[in-house]
Amino acid sequence: MRERLERDESVVLIARDPANGNALGFAQLYRLFSSIRMTPLWLLNDLYVAPAARRQGLGLRLMRAIEDLARENGARRLELTTLVHNRMAQRLYEAAGWRRDDEFHAYTRDL
Repeated sequence: MRERLERDESVVLIARDPANGNALGFAQLYRLFSSIRMTPLWLLNDLYVAPAARRQGLGLRLMRAIEDLARENGARRLELTTLVHNRMAQRLYEAAGWRRDDEFHAYTRDL
């Protein structure tokens, strides 16, 4: 992660406890560019909230901060993928106004 940050390939947002400064969660994003849409977009690659801090709105606040930061930096779209069975994350994304893509299928190939 340090190398990604040093090369300015990634952006990390950290949510801290205001009382003691301890990290409660983070989000890591990567800047991309869509040649089809001819516009910048960001990939939300990681979103994590510590178990003790869940169900307190922190995930939603991180999502809002991600959107604000991406907008401020000229992104026109945000994208993410999540596991099919990760319903907790899916509820968070939908509560934040994201919609599931029913138009495209995602493919991967391990090398």
